Amino acid sequence: MIVQHQDNLPESEAAGLALCALAIWVAVDDYKLYPISSVSGKDDIFAGAWIAIFTGFAFFCMCVFGILAAAMKSRALMLTYLILMLIIYIFECASCITAVTNRDYLVGNSNLVKKQMLKYYAADGDSGSRITLTWNKVMKEVECCGTDGPVDWIEYNSTFREKFGTDYPWPTHCCKRKNNYEVVNVEACKNGQNTTMFTKGCFNHIESVFSRYTWAISWYGFAVLMFMFCLLILAMVYYLIL
Repeated sequence: MIVQHQDNLPESEAAGLALCALAIWVAVDDYKLYPISSVSGKDDIFAGAWIAIFTGFAFFCMCVFGILAAAMKSRALMLTYLILMLIIYIFECASCITAVTNRDYLVGNSNLVKKQMLKYYAADGDSGSRITLTWNKVMKEVECCGTDGPVDWIEYNSTFREKFGTDYPWPTHCCKRKNNYEVVNVEACKNGQNTTMFTKGCFNHIESVFSRYTWAISWYGFAVLMFMFCLLILAMVYYLIL
């Protein structure tokens, strides 16, 4: 039992560090989509990432502590190990559940993302500035326009329409550009010629990114929890036979 418990601890350390690394990747937000979740007040995916950073590193530290407790055959240290691991385990459960439920709310359909885009794009203030920069980046890099497509900008009322009227039916970032980043044909893009503008929506990209973030935090987190659960059972048995 001692050997089996100690043999599982190095794997637990590796799992904890891997969880921590994945959570850091989500928190850094390499795709820069945090403003889209932030303006809705539903940024729990990123909150879950910060919790997972703590729990991942805490699992690593506690596994080191567990090795020492098992080697010293100390009931007091093993009890401390079990209590602390249980607390960390609960925090990681909260992280996983938070990320999953937030993802379903945020990208369950395109309506929420579309509503935010129409409200904040080109708006004044900090939220408007961040959403505008985020959408400009997404539309340029992914070569897409609007949430479901360019028609979003003309079928619904928007802050962008209030500011620019009918002069620009959609942002110029929906227009195709040359290698020097100049718009290929402004007038043709304004008239909706398919050869001069992006016709697909950006929602699939946004949904894909948030799904990757959720997988990193939740599904890998659940896998770590299952492994840690088995480790806790072994530790409890070991504590009882000490």
